[in-house]
Amino acid sequence: MTEDARRVFRLDNEVLAFRFTATVSDRGSTAPRDRLSDPGRLKLWLQAAGIAVADVSATDLGEAVALREALFRIGTAIAAQRTPATRDVRALNTAATVGQARAELVGDTATWRLTPTATTRDALGILATDAIHVFGGAERTRIKTCENPDCAGLFLDTSHGANRRWCSMNTCGNKAKKSRLAAAGKRGDEGP
Repeated sequence: MTEDARRVFRLDNEVLAFRFTATVSDRGSTAPRDRLSDPGRLKLWLQAAGIAVADVSATDLGEAVALREALFRIGTAIAAQRTPATRDVRALNTAATVGQARAELVGDTATWRLTPTATTRDALGILATDAIHVFGGAERTRIKTCENPDCAGLFLDTSHGANRRWCSMNTCGNKAKKSRLAAAGKRGDEGP
């Protein structure tokens, strides 16, 4: 595989499940872009996420996209303080029970262990389990959606004052700052 995952995907979200939902760029825009355009792209993302699998089929891709969208809908519902749809929660719970991955402690880091013959369903089980821990955990109230209207990405606000507005300051926050500066510059150019 010759593509570099860092050039194809946003990998900066600290929550694995939310990083997976970010495989759709510009969700809030009129032209969202699905970066999981084929099974090879899913395999590349899984590898970059540290949950590589032996093979990915078109059926696997369909299951992954369905899970990704359920994760996004659940996350946005929780961020808006609404109850997630029952069908999405059912899909999440089912995906978590299908996988055969094991959690491991390596040094002081929790990680997932997959066998060399791990399937995509095993990897999806990891993503679902990660989401369950966030959606049902103590930090549930810190789930937010990015205030960049074109992005709308999910993130976990771990800031001290719980006042973070952007999924990433390096991307969406920086765009907002540049827009404000450009608008202020235009107002300054108009004169009194």
